[in-house]
Amino acid sequence: MRRREFLGVVGGAAACAWPLGSNAQPAGMPVIGYFSSRSSKSEAPLLPAFRKGLGEAGYSIGQNVAIEFRHSDGQDARLPELAADLVRSNVSVLVATDRPSALAAAAATTTLPVVFLTGIDPVGQGLATSFSRPDRNLTGMNIFTIELGPKRLELLRQMVPTAAEIAFIVNPASGAAAYQVSEVTAAAKASGQRIVVLNVGAEPDVDAAFETIAKRKVGAVLYSANLFYQVVLDQLVALAARHKVPAMYEWREFAEAGGLMSYSVSRPEAWHQVGLYTGRVLRGTRPADLPIVQSTRFELIINLKTAKALGLTVAPTLLAQADEVIE
Repeated sequence: MRRREFLGVVGGAAACAWPLGSNAQPAGMPVIGYFSSRSSKSEAPLLPAFRKGLGEAGYSIGQNVAIEFRHSDGQDARLPELAADLVRSNVSVLVATDRPSALAAAAATTTLPVVFLTGIDPVGQGLATSFSRPDRNLTGMNIFTIELGPKRLELLRQMVPTAAEIAFIVNPASGAAAYQVSEVTAAAKASGQRIVVLNVGAEPDVDAAFETIAKRKVGAVLYSANLFYQVVLDQLVALAARHKVPAMYEWREFAEAGGLMSYSVSRPEAWHQVGLYTGRVLRGTRPADLPIVQSTRFELIINLKTAKALGLTVAPTLLAQADEVIE
């Protein structure tokens, strides 16, 4: 049940059967080079929103524009070559749907238009001169992700007020790990909540972390914002259910897959905007003239079925905050 929606601008289902590869397309049809550090599976639910944005700009995949996909499946070291490969393929525009791929795109070309989606300040990362006027060959959308750790901790504590200790899981390889640990640790200290930080940056680390969680009798788990966790989504949700531990995740896909709860911005809204900007670039608008959009629409998703399976009673005040309750 949807309860709240809000979108702000700073400065201004399943994957569709889209053609892969330019060889099957009519000569002269523009090609979108779409790449991500996530897996194709984790990206698939967001493609309809991207297609919708493209459609509003007058483009339909397979009719007047083609698309080529590249996914690194959480292996960021592969991204520079994926970006270079797309540039060599003479695509018309690059679409990079996360910070690592956006940085790879910026390094691969200074002339080919790039539409990005990033969760870390694009100006601070050197992707643009300013939000209102990027002044480079890149533009796109900035979404809040790493900044939401303290809020996620607050919501998780409302869900599990009896948790003596909460595990905060971070990827030590992430450039944002130190910032997220600092912010969540400070928030935990201010609220009197004891936390333990566990490093999970590869698949073998996942089982080890849950062994520690079981051994310490941790009361709940909070995940940091990190792309790798989206790649191993099913594994994380299954382990939380097996160990009967409440968990707060970054994106709604976790709650839809059986996770207890998630808090984030609306990704469909973000992918829609990226699709719209991609279409505008294809029509000839320079990225430098398209202000970077910033989302301020947030979603709290609660899986009530999972809460009941964990023996949790969700407080009415928490339910009232939810944008969607999965029953």
